[in-house]
Amino acid sequence: MATADAAKTTTVADIMSRPVVTATPGETVAQAAARMGEGRVGSVVVVEGGRPVGILTERDLVRIGAAVVDTGTVTVREWMTPNPNRVAPDAEAPAAFASLSEHGYRHIPVVDGDVLVGIVSMRDLMRIAQIQPAEHLAHDLPRGLEGVVVAQTDIGDVRGLEGFYHYRQYDAVELAEKRTLEDVWYLLFEGTLPSLAQRAEFAAAVAPLRHLPEPVADALPELARVAPGAPPLDMLRTSISLVGAHLGFRPSLDVKTAELRAQALRVCAIVPTLLTTLHRLQHGLEAVTPRDDLTYAANYLYMMTGEVPPPDHALAIEQYLISTIDHGFNASTFTARVITSTGADLAAAVVGAIGALSGPLHGGAPSRALDMLDAIGTIDNAEAWLRDAVIRGDRLMGFGHRVYKTDDPRSVMLRGVAERLGGEQLALAKQIEAKAIEVLAELKPGRKLYTNVEFYAGIVMDRCGLPREMFTPTFASSRVIGWCAHVLEQATDNRLIRPSAQYVGPPPPQPVPDPA
Repeated sequence: MATADAAKTTTVADIMSRPVVTATPGETVAQAAARMGEGRVGSVVVVEGGRPVGILTERDLVRIGAAVVDTGTVTVREWMTPNPNRVAPDAEAPAAFASLSEHGYRHIPVVDGDVLVGIVSMRDLMRIAQIQPAEHLAHDLPRGLEGVVVAQTDIGDVRGLEGFYHYRQYDAVELAEKRTLEDVWYLLFEGTLPSLAQRAEFAAAVAPLRHLPEPVADALPELARVAPGAPPLDMLRTSISLVGAHLGFRPSLDVKTAELRAQALRVCAIVPTLLTTLHRLQHGLEAVTPRDDLTYAANYLYMMTGEVPPPDHALAIEQYLISTIDHGFNASTFTARVITSTGADLAAAVVGAIGALSGPLHGGAPSRALDMLDAIGTIDNAEAWLRDAVIRGDRLMGFGHRVYKTDDPRSVMLRGVAERLGGEQLALAKQIEAKAIEVLAELKPGRKLYTNVEFYAGIVMDRCGLPREMFTPTFASSRVIGWCAHVLEQATDNRLIRPSAQYVGPPPPQPVPDPA
């Protein structure tokens, strides 16, 4: 990371990208979108006579898709943002960063006079962003610890202003598009992506770990009987405690790294089996034994439904699972690390993380987003319904994120997965997304609220046959891999996490009154 002195002397010219991918106003949107894809960029600068007159971004393409227009005939001029903000190449990088942050932009053309010489993105600027000194944070802590750095990690990071997150050094969305879940699991545990031989070896090692120990399997029907209407995550945390007790998990402070890793592999492999078994038992169905010859995602769907899923459904769920394995120091991951910092056993850390994930503000929105679509019903009802909800102060489920101030990259990826799967809900969802963004921009100016991962996750999981009450548990079935990676990291170089609180009560000491 650059020092404060280095950041002051860094100019836009030092970090901008060139050559710039461009389009002309008269080209079709399809032509511009194809060029955007070929260049693997998030925008094209629209030029006329060598001078930038507009910009067309991925966000504009989302609006175009929602409007259901023919991209082969509509022109760039009709959909571009005209007269975009621009910056000079000799401008100081922090000033450009402030401009992007203030306006919520992700790309600014760099212009020398009237000549387009480059483009600078939020990702470029984040590389030199400065962090507020810890001394200042100690006296001015934000509510919810937002922005406060509490630990170091090499597992991954979320860059909310950029709309980007990664696992280790790899773009998480690109991993979901190109690699298997077993590959990403290996990456988080081992630090590198596996070769084909390593992938096969790892998959063969973890597949048998899916099977439940016989005493645990025998206890699950009784658990389902005792709590027939319990939420799936409540059942999961109870069964994880049972697994840890049966397998003799000891405090992480007292076990070697290899033993803790073996426990983590076992828990990650067994969570899908616990979830699907308990779900089926609660609905009066027989449990489905896991198959070692199926991939993680295909096996999860198989155990849920009793049928081997179509390849497109297995791929869609795998991509969703990969996209949710880790996401910075979110509430559940932080919970797992705090518990591990006490030296508690791995099962305790996972149980605590499940408890945090069960809260609707963390992991409970995918089914609620679908419920909102059901309540709206048709696009004709959308604007009035959305306006009433925003005016009442209701949250629009599937919109907004604590970290992202632009498009959630997981939502963008899952929108593509949903489009690949098709289905009746998709067209309505895209239209409601566009209308909601429009209403929010009008009624909540400056809030920069866009769809988050839950909005299209619900569409994808519903299309693949998962019941709504299992949406968040499915999230947990992948996130447990991230939790366990963080448990292993915390245990390797542990320090008890013990923050302070700011006392705001009456000044002490007050005299203790005698009883009346």
